[in-house]
Amino acid sequence: MNIKTLLASACLAGALLAGATAQAETEMLDQVVAIVEDDVIMASELRDRIAMVKGNLASAGVDAPPDDEIIRETLDRLILESIQLQMGQRVGVRITDAQLNQALQGIAAQNGLTLDQFRSAVEQQGRSYQEARENIRREMIIQRVQQGNVNQRIQISEQEVDNFLATDDGKKLVQEEYLILHALLAVSPDASEEEIEAARAYAEKVRASISAGTGFEQAVGAPGPYSFSGGSLGWRKLDDLPSLFADIAPSLAVGETSDVLRSDSGFHLINLADKRGGSNLMVDQTRVRHILVKPSEILSDAQARERVTELRQRIEAGEDFGALARQYSEDIGSAQEGGDLGWTMPGQMVPEFEAAMNATAVGEISDPVRSQFGWHILQVEDRREQDMSDQARRNMATNFLHQRKYQEELDAWLRQIRDEAFVDIK
Repeated sequence: MNIKTLLASACLAGALLAGATAQAETEMLDQVVAIVEDDVIMASELRDRIAMVKGNLASAGVDAPPDDEIIRETLDRLILESIQLQMGQRVGVRITDAQLNQALQGIAAQNGLTLDQFRSAVEQQGRSYQEARENIRREMIIQRVQQGNVNQRIQISEQEVDNFLATDDGKKLVQEEYLILHALLAVSPDASEEEIEAARAYAEKVRASISAGTGFEQAVGAPGPYSFSGGSLGWRKLDDLPSLFADIAPSLAVGETSDVLRSDSGFHLINLADKRGGSNLMVDQTRVRHILVKPSEILSDAQARERVTELRQRIEAGEDFGALARQYSEDIGSAQEGGDLGWTMPGQMVPEFEAAMNATAVGEISDPVRSQFGWHILQVEDRREQDMSDQARRNMATNFLHQRKYQEELDAWLRQIRDEAFVDIK
């Protein structure tokens, strides 16, 4: 930041602080504090954001830095947000109400709330729920702009993936993960041989009950002369398991319980509740093609549905799916391929599309299905089970390397767009 900008920031800090003091005496007119390309940032907007920053710091029990530092950093953040929102507007980035509601439901769920409860919580804090919605919409637009611009700056070569998989970190990343249930019957270090044998006998009795069909948690939780402690260890890679368990877990089938294990703490039973990853990953794949029609300013949602319904009828009457996809589909990526999306894996498609795909028999054409992109009809061409172990490992490594580079590239891109933008701080 140059001398002129520093002086401007200092003057701005004084004006804002003076304005805040005088606000109780007289209502000041709002004023522009910065021009950013085709947008302006108002003093009221900056004051509101500063108040929110200070409130967040206070809630977290963190001492606030000096006011001029908060003002300078907050204004810089508002400038960057404005640049990115304008970029999003120019390329047509939109967040629909349905997408926004879905994001809000996710935020609410993360906090153990329903959407109505989340709304009440926001309003109880003295904040406008509508304003909170729009702030999240802005954040979602900015996130999409960042991803669209930063992802194209990141290239991960096959050699980089090979090199990473050969490292200790790479090998650990692609290890199998185990979901272990653990029960410990604790034995005092001062216990007599008779007491130890009695505890062992009870543990063996519980183990026999599990072998006879009693559920693991039911068996170890049953009332008796001894009680077990423990529970789920969560998903753990082999290297992250206690050595006693790491020696046993790979030899267990899913659902199987170990023999009684002895340690200095007492007697253990471990159950392999589930496992994932590793060298045997069989995936159900579906070969599918589709036709997409998007609602627009000249084509209503109902009309878009009618169009795909008509196309479905034409295909059922004998017209070629691929030819109609090339002529009518608005999915640029697949239209020229006759709508072919290739072999897809679970979770690859948006939920509505995947649900319709899973419900459609091979060779059949689905009813019209609505997704965030528009109206689709799809045809399932084939299904198969494919060993994706090697590809899954490479995908995991690629995603890990991508995330490692993302923040670095994001910081560089933000500096670039800030330097290239017209910004006039008043």
